[in-house]
Amino acid sequence: MRQFATLLLLLVGGVAAAPTVEPLHKELYWLPGNFVPGRQPDGNTVLIRGDTGWIVVDTGRHAEHSGRVLNFVQASKLPIAAIINTHWHLDHVSGNPVLKQAYPELRVYASAGIKTAMGGFLANYRNELQAQLHNAPDPETAESWQKEMARIDLGDALFPDTMVTESQTLSLAGRSIAINLSAHAVTEADLWLLDPATRSLIAGDLVTLPVPFLDTACPAHWRNALDELANKRFRTLIPGHGNPMSRRQFKRYRRGFGRLLDCAASDTGATQCSDQWLHDLGDLIKPPEHSFTRQLLDYYINQILRGDPERIAKLCG
Repeated sequence: MRQFATLLLLLVGGVAAAPTVEPLHKELYWLPGNFVPGRQPDGNTVLIRGDTGWIVVDTGRHAEHSGRVLNFVQASKLPIAAIINTHWHLDHVSGNPVLKQAYPELRVYASAGIKTAMGGFLANYRNELQAQLHNAPDPETAESWQKEMARIDLGDALFPDTMVTESQTLSLAGRSIAINLSAHAVTEADLWLLDPATRSLIAGDLVTLPVPFLDTACPAHWRNALDELANKRFRTLIPGHGNPMSRRQFKRYRRGFGRLLDCAASDTGATQCSDQWLHDLGDLIKPPEHSFTRQLLDYYINQILRGDPERIAKLCG
């Protein structure tokens, strides 16, 4: 029941908000994802303006999120030329069909990881949701679980049109985008992007706040992937969850990530490891988020990082 336990954990915390598309550069915008009490989160969406259309990086989970993306694009009078999914988590791919219905000519670029997930993690997750549906605490929660199952049931509609199997530079909508692939980090295959024109690194869930989301991750390979990111030249890093970071802030995150793994591997208590994480990240995590952060870390330290070593080994390939 590991996936369902995480679902329940996420449902009890978070901060409600009404995000809007915000400019980071005249050619680059982002729509913040968020945690809303009572349902699973949306990830961040990044929109890059090309000469002939928009490149949309990740499309969120809920209809409200993909609807905000669509409204912004339509107001710009430019079409969506491409979607790039950094990984297969539902809070990053579920808006694909909505955007593709509006712009049938766009192409989706992603790794093959979602095909594996549909036969593994997502299939198991759906079964858990179905089995627990009768235990939903209220009709609203039951409805949210049913919608989650419906997202998984989209199946092939969430798959990419073009499979990315190696790091490469693509010309999309008249814009050069460097797409990098890290194997067995957060998922089986994670994409992260460099936009040289704006000196922006779009990290997907290789960087997440308020904590690393470790459900499908190989912690050691994830640490190595952060080292790869650190070697790139960028001014701004846009995480999969949380606010954009400067290079200095990313350095703090990377150090905190490594120290969290080391702490979890020691005999130190989980509470002390959580204290260390909050200290290391400082103002990257605001005080109102501290309780939620501790709640998540208690789960991830005790159930994942200190959980079944064979499970971790399998995720590490």
